[in-house]
Amino acid sequence: MNERNSIIGKIDWVTVLIYLVLVMIGWFSIFSARYNEAHPSIFDMSQVYGKQLIWIGAALFTGFVVLLIDAKFFNAFSLWIYIAVLGLLFVVLVYSKATKGATSWIDLGGGIKIQPSEFAKMATALAVAGYLDRLDVDLQKRKDQIVTLAFILIPMALVLMQNDTGSAIVFVSFIFVLYREGFPGTGLAMTAGVVAIILFIFTLLWSQKVMYIILGGLFVLTLTFYLINKKKDLITMIAVFAFSFAFVFSVDFAFNNVLQTHQRNRILVMLGKLNDTNDVGYNVHQSKIAIGSGGFAGKGFLEGTQTKYDFVPEQHTDFIFCTIGEEGGFLGTSAVVLLYVALLLRIVILAERQRSTFSRVYGYAIAGIFFMHVAINIGMTIGLMPVIGIPLPFLSYGGSSMLAFTMMLAIFVKQDAYRLNML
Repeated sequence: MNERNSIIGKIDWVTVLIYLVLVMIGWFSIFSARYNEAHPSIFDMSQVYGKQLIWIGAALFTGFVVLLIDAKFFNAFSLWIYIAVLGLLFVVLVYSKATKGATSWIDLGGGIKIQPSEFAKMATALAVAGYLDRLDVDLQKRKDQIVTLAFILIPMALVLMQNDTGSAIVFVSFIFVLYREGFPGTGLAMTAGVVAIILFIFTLLWSQKVMYIILGGLFVLTLTFYLINKKKDLITMIAVFAFSFAFVFSVDFAFNNVLQTHQRNRILVMLGKLNDTNDVGYNVHQSKIAIGSGGFAGKGFLEGTQTKYDFVPEQHTDFIFCTIGEEGGFLGTSAVVLLYVALLLRIVILAERQRSTFSRVYGYAIAGIFFMHVAINIGMTIGLMPVIGIPLPFLSYGGSSMLAFTMMLAIFVKQDAYRLNML
């Protein structure tokens, strides 16, 4: 009883309130997206909105249990949690059957399935935080750099082998953690990543030859500037352009030989190079119609025609944001985005006030994970990113994602509540 009363007074209620609001918005959006006039009760357990309530209840209970566990438990057992989740990822590869092209689910029977890749993100955050918290770890040492990257790349590779590209990409978010903790070269890596994305897009839009001409012209101008001004870092400049030319050369090969057909088509649809609103681009096309039809204030709860007549596939899961767009309009979508921004900023602020490396690193890790999910999911529903199938935190239907995201946040709230005792 004393432990429960103590935790109630210490937890950050701003974070908890934002979480609860997002969960409720998600539940009502799922109800609207899959509304069945023959089952009008939102508590009907035979429908997905009733089932989501069960998952919400399970998530709240799990979160409450997490808050009662000793805060130091997660640091002490971070490696074992990580190993256990890696074991589940191996089980998926060996025994799982493909669902929508991905072998990422474990069937527990009774219609219940879990997706270990959702929990792998949390486990990786714990493992990285636990390792960097060790007194003998220094990210300036090559050995510690390799071990840290291995913690991230191993589950990422296993998830990628399950053909779950979306979840694998989320592991890239750990670069924010490495940057914050002073991992050498992360600033350069992020810059190179942005440049690579820009080069990739424009190479597909304008062709390889056009990019060679543009890069050649820029190289001549930059080289002239360096020679006139006698810049000393000429070698670095030449290396940057050499990388750019090599990357452009590799784009065609990677696009045509590495990516699968449906992945290539989704990218081409996003870039406007392929107009296919009846097949590959159907989801995004209908999603944009739904969001656009909402206007400024939306059509109102349960009044969305695109939603009501089921024009958007997977609308209660990966495309839940378009339900909010149609029924809540610009105001509704803006409110949801602002809630996510508030949550991310709050996590970062709390992370910076932590007294232990473990809590700080873990806070930045989950902030990065949430950011990637929100940015990619909303981006694909409005046509700014290719469809890769990842849920919108706390809003999309799904038990694994709801449990995993809730546990991630609850662990951090617990760490923050007992930050003075974590040293």
